[in-house]
Amino acid sequence: MDGKLEGRAQGAELSVLQGQEGPLEATGEDGLWESFQLLQMDVDSGEHQDGEGLPTGGTAWYSKNVQRKQRHWEKIVAAKKSKRKQEKERRKASRAENPGICPQHSKRFLRALTKEKLLEAKHSGPRLCVDLSMTHHMTKKELSRLAGQIRRLYGSNRKADRPFWIYLTGFTIDSPLYKECLRMNDGFSTYLLDITEEDCFSLFPLETLVYLTPDSEHALEEIDLNKVYILGGLVDESIQKNVTFQKAWEHSVKTARLPIQEYMVRCQNEKNYHSEILAINQVFDVLSTYFETHNWPEALKKGVSSGKGYVLRNSLE
Repeated sequence: MDGKLEGRAQGAELSVLQGQEGPLEATGEDGLWESFQLLQMDVDSGEHQDGEGLPTGGTAWYSKNVQRKQRHWEKIVAAKKSKRKQEKERRKASRAENPGICPQHSKRFLRALTKEKLLEAKHSGPRLCVDLSMTHHMTKKELSRLAGQIRRLYGSNRKADRPFWIYLTGFTIDSPLYKECLRMNDGFSTYLLDITEEDCFSLFPLETLVYLTPDSEHALEEIDLNKVYILGGLVDESIQKNVTFQKAWEHSVKTARLPIQEYMVRCQNEKNYHSEILAINQVFDVLSTYFETHNWPEALKKGVSSGKGYVLRNSLE
């Protein structure tokens, strides 16, 4: 008798969980029948509260929490599919606009191509030296800003069609600036550039050096592959007038400034602020753009922000 009741109870339970309607087999146990009725009422109540029916087709019933997680996951999957579709359409449009570009190249291939261009610049490209021998008087904040400028300079050089080969001179691996570069710049230890403790004036023949300083009387006209261009590793807070110019003069090295005065004019601004002093990454953007375009107005527009209080002459005409 007990075995029969147990079998009937299991059959009745399965009928309720699968959402089947119809009379149960006679159990002879009023309490068991009432229990199943209560269970069915609870399930139906949950349906009306959530506005969702039980799964059909023989699937199992899930709790509200499981259903909520399932809906959340379905939304994530749908968003990813939509994003992939948009990215596919974007690449298709990009191929139509730039038929000469091969978008099928992998990231590994592009990294290898960038490495090849940089190593080629080491042997035949223009050379740029960042003089970091004056950083011992800098504050922690100034060192952090300089480390960020070095990162942006290197990033711009990697993206350039005709990159420079970069030297970081007067740069010791136990210096606070080096530690700051490691902290702020991912992969800094693998940058494709030369780092040396030697001073730029002892590393290269003096006649090949051109120190770029806003205090120079001579405007830079061309980028000579036989020259090494030097940028002083300073930031706005630590800049003192004629520091880099004085250093170049002491070593009998030629100086030059960006031709801001020749191609740009002062513009009115609320702070009445005008400055030709640029961050090293901004100077590099000007040099890199000019080396590719041979167009000073375009190059200056790239590196001299409106916040410096200068605009191109033709923009006022």
